[in-house]
Amino acid sequence: MTQRAVEDEQLLDAARACVLAVGVRRTTVTDVARRAGVSRMTLYRRFPDVTSLIQALMTREFSAIIAEVDRDAGQLGSARERLVEGAVRGCDRLTRNPLFLRIVDVDPELLLPYVTTRLGSFQKAVVASLEGQLRDGVADGSIAAGDPAIVARTIELALRGFVLQTLAEGAEAAREPELEQLRRMLDRYLAP
Repeated sequence: MTQRAVEDEQLLDAARACVLAVGVRRTTVTDVARRAGVSRMTLYRRFPDVTSLIQALMTREFSAIIAEVDRDAGQLGSARERLVEGAVRGCDRLTRNPLFLRIVDVDPELLLPYVTTRLGSFQKAVVASLEGQLRDGVADGSIAAGDPAIVARTIELALRGFVLQTLAEGAEAAREPELEQLRRMLDRYLAP
């Protein structure tokens, strides 16, 4: 890893600690720089503002979930089994992620654009991962043929709704049965 990458990780780790402590809106460049043990100018050379720093943090944090889930699901049989299990595990892990939960708890309004008007880089990464898995599934005969881009966006939309619903008050008690229903829904949707 290059020195620059190490510095970026150090800054993102400090930003994560700040967000967990005080939330996104109250995290400042000064606080992050202090926690990282660098000057504000060092931070500004890497990230022009706190918004870009937080976006990089969320991309790193949530993309790690995709990588972890893809790695774990890679042990399963067909591409459909891998996609379904990966999607279910990804939803479960996201809704247990401390950074995501802190954003929902302290700064939930920050999620609204990603629900209503735009796809963030994490959502785009989910769609891209799904598209590849869909192509694999069509190739191995485990997934019905269709436009991978449309099917991937449809699945991402369903997963987004599932993630947001599981954050509702009292939803923790129904987590396992709902994960099983999500698993069944995706499996049946994708079956040839």
